[in-house]
Amino acid sequence: MVHPVFADLPVTVFEEMSGLARELGAINLGQGFPDDQGPIALRRKAGQALIEGSNQYPPMRGLPELRRAAAGHYGRAQGLDLDPDREIIVTSGATEALAAAFLSLISPGDEVVLFQPLYDAYLPMVRRAGGIPRLVRLTPPHWRFDQSMLEAAFSDKTKLVVLNSPLNPAGVVMPDEDLALLAQFCVRFDVTAVCDEVWEAVVFDGRAHKPLMTFPGMRERTVKIGSAGKMFGMTGWKVGFLCAAPPLARALAGAHQFLTFTTPPNLQAAVAFGLDAPGDWFEAMPAGLQRSRDRLATGLRQAGFTVLSSGGTYFLNVDLAASGIEEPDRAFALRAVREHGVAAIPVSAFYAEDPVTSVLRLCFAKGDDVLDAAVERLARARAG
Repeated sequence: MVHPVFADLPVTVFEEMSGLARELGAINLGQGFPDDQGPIALRRKAGQALIEGSNQYPPMRGLPELRRAAAGHYGRAQGLDLDPDREIIVTSGATEALAAAFLSLISPGDEVVLFQPLYDAYLPMVRRAGGIPRLVRLTPPHWRFDQSMLEAAFSDKTKLVVLNSPLNPAGVVMPDEDLALLAQFCVRFDVTAVCDEVWEAVVFDGRAHKPLMTFPGMRERTVKIGSAGKMFGMTGWKVGFLCAAPPLARALAGAHQFLTFTTPPNLQAAVAFGLDAPGDWFEAMPAGLQRSRDRLATGLRQAGFTVLSSGGTYFLNVDLAASGIEEPDRAFALRAVREHGVAAIPVSAFYAEDPVTSVLRLCFAKGDDVLDAAVERLARARAG
């Protein structure tokens, strides 16, 4: 009675670890959400729009003011020239945007290149659309791909490649040369790229996010996906963006209209306000998160952990094997939450095959006291 893609899906590792954290009263550095509730000005705007604005169906492609605001933001931040009427669609979060992209662009039997570690929604969505996954395995400490890895994955049957950059869970902002190499393969094999760029505003150390869409040959063959929830640190808002050239955008809109059709208009109005008048948010937000990253990294190193580089996202990783811990990541994570009261995510859960089993992901978008307490508990877990 149940489609085979969904018949035996396990509970996600995020639900498992967050559930244990709630049950045991543990510190939760597993699921990626900030302790802070987001910019008060946007929350007030959403409340005002809920009371004073329309609560009926907004346009299927999104409020015009939000599409204009998104185009303006991407023009200023990333040098993109997007037509708000023909190239931007507002979705109910980035996951819905991904679903619309996969359903509209994958036909049964199409091969889809994905990079693991990968967001856990990708594979079931691709398979449900009839796609055949071709996996590229990335490994620590640099999590990079090269020409030989792409040669093994791409073929004349490849229809789509899915790129998450900055990369969750690795915390990697991909170098320009890697993006340029991927663009060359997309052009060579006539492949469309679906780019999950939800972490585009959360990059550190003077880095700047560069969309794959800006590379030669990619403007007409890229679907760029953004998330206002990640931009403004309000993960529950579920307001996303699909950006693509008009022929692609028409197909994406066709799938979107039969998924969620639209997104709450008060949240759209508030996001438009935030993108039009962000103040110093897009400088202050990553700077604050960078300080939290550095605090957690410093504490972990002092406790004897080997910490991998994090150039973006809410996450940094520790290499358990390099830290002198022989326990696999999942076993360590379960022991840490059950015996020491701190939840983390084993990176092996982000692999569909041949997993890396020595890396633990930690969310640093938390208050200083929470991070300090988590370090103390992880140090006890490391000591056994």
